[in-house]
Amino acid sequence: MLESLRKHTQGWMAKVILALITIPFALFGIDSYLNQAGGQVAVAKVDGQKISLQEYSNAVENARNYMQSQGQKVESALLESPAFKQSVLNGIITRRVVERAMTDYRFKISDEQLSQHILGMPEFQANGKFSEETYNQLLSQNKLTPAKFEQGVRKDLAVQQVRDGLANLVFMPKKVAEQSLMSEFEQREVTVFDIKAADFMNQVEIKPEQVQAYYNQHKSKFIAPAKVKIQFALLSAAGLMGQVTVSDAEVKQYYDENAAKFQGNEQRQASHILIGVNANATPEEKAAAKQKAEMILQQAKANPKSFEKLAIENSQDTGSAAKGGDLGSFGRGAMVKPFEDAAFSMKVGEISNLVESEFGYHIIKLTGVTGESSDFDTVKTNIKAELIFQKAQAKYAELADDFGNTVYEQSGSLDPVAKKFNVQVQTSPDMTRDEIIKFFKSERFATMVFSDEVLKDKRNTEAVEVSANNLVAGRVVSYTPEAPRNFDEVKGGIEALLKSEAASKLAKQKGEAVLADLKAGKAVDPDWITPVTVDRKNAQGLTDAVMRNVFKVSTHTLPAYYGFNEDNKGYTLLKVIAVTQKLKEDPQMADKAYRVYQSALGAEMSYAYVASLKAKKEIQVNPKVLLSNNN
Repeated sequence: MLESLRKHTQGWMAKVILALITIPFALFGIDSYLNQAGGQVAVAKVDGQKISLQEYSNAVENARNYMQSQGQKVESALLESPAFKQSVLNGIITRRVVERAMTDYRFKISDEQLSQHILGMPEFQANGKFSEETYNQLLSQNKLTPAKFEQGVRKDLAVQQVRDGLANLVFMPKKVAEQSLMSEFEQREVTVFDIKAADFMNQVEIKPEQVQAYYNQHKSKFIAPAKVKIQFALLSAAGLMGQVTVSDAEVKQYYDENAAKFQGNEQRQASHILIGVNANATPEEKAAAKQKAEMILQQAKANPKSFEKLAIENSQDTGSAAKGGDLGSFGRGAMVKPFEDAAFSMKVGEISNLVESEFGYHIIKLTGVTGESSDFDTVKTNIKAELIFQKAQAKYAELADDFGNTVYEQSGSLDPVAKKFNVQVQTSPDMTRDEIIKFFKSERFATMVFSDEVLKDKRNTEAVEVSANNLVAGRVVSYTPEAPRNFDEVKGGIEALLKSEAASKLAKQKGEAVLADLKAGKAVDPDWITPVTVDRKNAQGLTDAVMRNVFKVSTHTLPAYYGFNEDNKGYTLLKVIAVTQKLKEDPQMADKAYRVYQSALGAEMSYAYVASLKAKKEIQVNPKVLLSNNN
């Protein structure tokens, strides 16, 4: 029973649904999207009432915010997953049917309940008290009137009342719950002995007539699946790369515009002397500053060791002047572009000519280089490949719709689409449906290939995007229906199966004999593994098969013994050495477990109630909109 309850009450998906039917955000809550919904395309309908794409998108955003507020890392792959999208939609549908039930059964929130809730909301507190000024300010920021906000909170509280009211109806006396909880938290010290079927294989002999008899009795098991040979045409971004060109000038422009991206981990250390020029300086003032900078430059180049002293005496960059002009280490993007270009083109110890920037005239001395650079010559090949693929992707996007239309309009052959888009028509070997799914990584494409329209009417499939930037269409060349395999094809496998079954029976006979001796107290000493202590959640390395059986063992008398046969692998003996009831030893744990149990039952009641409401409604989902990557 507890396992059933867990399916509804654990996991991020259940929490998302729960978040969508409660009040996780209060002022910035889920209800806001209901007021923003317009007449856009419907993601779903509940009794004819639309759930718009805007409403759904806002709910996705609120769900993401809620998960982030709980400390979860929310990746785009999760938001795009069908499971997440369906969970968000389920939350909206649940909200709709619960609100309808509230209206039908006349649930109401009194003005006093509403007032007490709003007065206690932390968003409106200042110095530990409700602040009307904060209340009005926040509502104004969120473009809400008091009436509209209070209407939304009243509705949220009613939904909460329904949910909490159902949970509060559930009561399980501790004595009744105790048996389930004791079993749930029980620990068992166990050991295992395996009698392997493989050890008995050399004792088994299978005769040819046994193999033939098995084949005759089980011919329906030996059916070769239907196969098709298909022609297919593939439009892909990778295939279009040969049809686009990128010039050296484009590569250089991209490098210059994205220099920081290609800098590697190179850092430059430099000192400078700045002769500043005011933004409103006259031409005469600017000329005077330049003349002064040129004079200092001559002195620095004549005696490079004097650079630090010259910086202290002349530099108008007060932050670095006192340090002899030292700017420390910096990477690309940290300095203004003229300064950066100069610094990253110099050699260590070199002093630059005057470098003009928006701040004035710089004299730069490069004092050190750390890390590795990625200069243009090093990365230009990679940049060119990247630009070619970007152009190929853009061309693919331009051609995709036309490709799909041509495949459909010229459905009697793939030659027109091959000629128009300069792609090759390829022919596959004979393939089963599962092999097509594996090869093309698309169940949808395989389903189309085996459809009557394609198989019998000899038409092209639709163009299917089997993966990002890969669009494929196919048609059937030949079809081989499913048929029984002949005896020679399968006799080897049948013989191996019969040997395995016979060996498994011998292992079982041996195991049952040992088990009987153990239960009778006879002196039997199997090669038990080192004992481990397990509970229902911690297997301590034991197999799933052992864990499925270890808690079936009656432990009225210890040690207790049990045995089971697992497929054709052999026979397993279990020995339960000791049993510990953790809840009896820890009253606090027992009390907590009982409260969790009560909560799980309440959640189960809520889910059952919602399911009953949904069963009475006509709910239609538009999967094309829901599963689109554009929402």
